[in-house]
Amino acid sequence: MPRKPPQSKPQKTAVVAFKVEGELADLHNKSAFIRKAIEARLGMACPLRNGKGVVPRGVHYHYAAVIDQNNLHQCDGCGSELRLPLDPGALDAEPRQRLEQFFHGGPLYCDGCYDKPPTCDGCGWHIAPELTAEHYRQAHHD
Repeated sequence: MPRKPPQSKPQKTAVVAFKVEGELADLHNKSAFIRKAIEARLGMACPLRNGKGVVPRGVHYHYAAVIDQNNLHQCDGCGSELRLPLDPGALDAEPRQRLEQFFHGGPLYCDGCYDKPPTCDGCGWHIAPELTAEHYRQAHHD
């Protein structure tokens, strides 16, 4: 029986380049570092499957009910309970911006409270004055 030729990996067609500080240029595995940085910026890896993104059917059904029952969070302004959508991409621009702030580690505000706190000059998040120092320490550290 004739052997099949080995299948090659799909060719990568795009090149992304940018300048970095000298310490970053000395990393041994730059590609892995960049992939991890991009993943970290886009969101946290799923703790259930270590970021693999797919779960067995039984696990899905088990945790879907848990997520549905526990996806409420209090508004950081007034304390009202807000239901968190599982797919913020389906929202209009303003609710999406408000929720993405929360999904990336910022405070969650309801529609009525979102415009009350001033926006951060560095990132545009809405941050209550009493949380500004902590926000700068966490989000804008050098």
